[in-house]
Amino acid sequence: MKKFIIFCLALFCMLTASMAAADSPSQLRFMAGPPGGNWFALGGALADLWSHDTIPTTSITGGAVANIINADKGKGDLGFSNTSMVAVAQKGAGAPFETPVDNATILANLYTQYTYFIARKDFVEKHDIKSLDDLVARKIPTRFATLKTGTGSEFIVNGIFKSGFGLDYREALKEWGGSVEYASYSGGADLIADNHLDVFAFSVGKVASIVMQIESQTDIVILGMEQETLDKVGAVYGTVTFTVDPGIYKSVTDTPIKVVGDYTCIVVRNDLDEKVVYDLCKTMYENQETLSKAVVDMKELNPAIAIPAAPIKSHSGAMKYWAEVAAK
Repeated sequence: MKKFIIFCLALFCMLTASMAAADSPSQLRFMAGPPGGNWFALGGALADLWSHDTIPTTSITGGAVANIINADKGKGDLGFSNTSMVAVAQKGAGAPFETPVDNATILANLYTQYTYFIARKDFVEKHDIKSLDDLVARKIPTRFATLKTGTGSEFIVNGIFKSGFGLDYREALKEWGGSVEYASYSGGADLIADNHLDVFAFSVGKVASIVMQIESQTDIVILGMEQETLDKVGAVYGTVTFTVDPGIYKSVTDTPIKVVGDYTCIVVRNDLDEKVVYDLCKTMYENQETLSKAVVDMKELNPAIAIPAAPIKSHSGAMKYWAEVAAK
């Protein structure tokens, strides 16, 4: 009996240690974004920073949808996504989140996210296009591309067409005589510059180098949207209206352009140790200036809005840290 008790105690200790190791891993897997975008650059910078100051972290490629699913299932520890998408996932409010995710929560809202519909200027002038609404209403044949399925860009682009215009862009654009492609940021930029695309749509930060890159290669127009359409999208996805103001890009010279707005966030598995998450937030915020050199939008990181409003769920370690900093 004594040996049996000792065996049970040893087994209990092993199980406890195993559970602790699962909650407090020796290394983290940070799921970034596709090559060429802000998420890819910032993911590497964050992984390097956390590896040096907090815990060894490996940056791997990912996408906004996949990062939520993988955090929920424990296949990754944390990664980039969009706050509105996390809200949809936590509610299980629609494909690909048919049932609520329980283990994916928010570590922080980082910076604003803009959805751009970049059109070649010669295409816009040829058809006298006034906005994305105009293009859709007139069913103009368009060679169109966005990022691949599973990315935040494709998710919200699909949502814009679906909730804003009541159509499936993958079918509608082809029916109008156009085409649909999926490309990386850099691949799409090259395609539109080489006149293989008419419109390239994606989500990225307020000041985006990829937009500037496209502008340097060809003349473009950023297609805006009518407020009624923006409101329809917001009612379903919780997005807001942002404006692209003159002076940011050379293609926007006088009138602000209304686009779908959201936030880039970091989603984290909820069963990750509270102190680990607290320390990740602390290291990130205390090195905000360094991170802004990788992606200038990190200057927008603000403790007062780092935690989104209920009912969106955030990690307890993140809530603790951001509340402490905001109170100072």
